Amino acid sequence: MEFRNLGATDVQVSKICLGTMTFGEQNSEAEAHDQMDYAITQGINFFDTAELYAVPPRKETTGLTEQYLGTWFAKTKQRKNIILATKIAGHRPDLAFIRNHQLDYTPEQITAALDGSLNRLQTDYIDLYQLHWPNRNTNFFGKLGYHHNPHDPWEDDFILILETIEKFIKAGKIRYFGVSNETAWGVMHFIRLSEKYNLPRIVSVQNPYSLINRSFEVGIAECAIRENCGLLAYSPLAFGLLSGKYHKEEDTPRDRINRFKNLSRYNGALSWQATSRYLEIAENHGLSLAQMALAFVTQQSFTTANIIGATTLDQLKENIDSANLILSDEIIKEINEVHKAIPNPAP
Repeated sequence: MEFRNLGATDVQVSKICLGTMTFGEQNSEAEAHDQMDYAITQGINFFDTAELYAVPPRKETTGLTEQYLGTWFAKTKQRKNIILATKIAGHRPDLAFIRNHQLDYTPEQITAALDGSLNRLQTDYIDLYQLHWPNRNTNFFGKLGYHHNPHDPWEDDFILILETIEKFIKAGKIRYFGVSNETAWGVMHFIRLSEKYNLPRIVSVQNPYSLINRSFEVGIAECAIRENCGLLAYSPLAFGLLSGKYHKEEDTPRDRINRFKNLSRYNGALSWQATSRYLEIAENHGLSLAQMALAFVTQQSFTTANIIGATTLDQLKENIDSANLILSDEIIKEINEVHKAIPNPAP
């Protein structure tokens, strides 16, 4: 397993990160523990979670993912060997069951969210604490372009967030700070303020990136490289669409796109068309589509780690094995031809 620096820190994280959002919804506690057990045998030292997981978020399952990680840490005593990332949820009207709907990034709510995560995870520190999404009106969660809302009530709270994070870093509860679902403006605004006021600097950007969503390349990729805050790529298989199983009719009712019809981000007609063409490329080169799709994400120069998830151990094994695959220039050229014809169908 290859390891890469987390931002400008000396922390080394595996280039494959174990994503956990299925724990507590599609995976039982025992299955979650089995996945973590297997991941560490393959050299993975980086786990990512969030206070709102499992996904899709429901009152009955919110927090279960962190709880499952916590019981695994208590059982295995592996906490010291894992770089642990989690996230605080921002404002969203449909998440009233999280922190009594106090979903903002005030010092009080960061304190409440962080303490809740630490308790569920059975740890006294988080290696990478991330804002799950911006509180302001901007383009994320399926929005490709930015459309300004002059009536957005948001007021710039970046300095207050950074000051609060600094307090918890000094207290030893947080080691490093990152953002998620962020734009180029948000990334650079955080960096500019951290430099101006000598406050904690972001070390990573956790955004979606896959063969059917390469929007990260448009603006943030340059920020990630020049400012040393690499991508933690989520949904690299687009909820399993890029495994090829739906096109080959090998899917089951348990699979994510079939089970959660309301999660339509990766289920549009153009996404299916693009995936069909990527599947043809993979099969022509004797590869599984899942491994080709994952290898494409992992080998990007702006990627720090590729966050892979699975609902079965067989899927997890195949996904982790993609770490051994380097795509040829010929395959990359063919992939780029499809991207040029059907760009970013699932932002």
